[in-house]
Amino acid sequence: MAHVHRYATTLDWAGTTGEGYDAYSRDHRAGGVDLSADPYFRGSPERLNPEGLLVMAASSCQLLSFLAVAARARIDVRSYRDDATGEMPEGERPMRITRIVLRPRIEVASDVAEERLRRYVALAHDECFIANSLTTEVVVEPAFVRAEG
Repeated sequence: MAHVHRYATTLDWAGTTGEGYDAYSRDHRAGGVDLSADPYFRGSPERLNPEGLLVMAASSCQLLSFLAVAARARIDVRSYRDDATGEMPEGERPMRITRIVLRPRIEVASDVAEERLRRYVALAHDECFIANSLTTEVVVEPAFVRAEG
């Protein structure tokens, strides 16, 4: 059985989309800027690598697409955290990331039906230019919570 390289990233955003599309911050945080190779390929484990950046780009694009969809739908998103992973099996040629799983935890202020939120997550995925640019399978597994107070 071939070894599978796994890459994990975390992305965080907080704010409010309650004021509509023009008003919310697009700023979010994910990783640092120092880069190296994957430690398996003799890189520095303290630094991001190109494989992790690819996973992070997919995560960031999904976030930005979802915030836009939610703001236009007048859904007040308060926070969004994604613990994303990517897989790169050694046995496949050419070697590539074959699967990215995004696991956003989305906090909303109002009582929005989960079915509606899932529909908007799917719409955001369809609109995400990074996911649309990849041959890699990109899966989104959202979880929703209601903001306190």
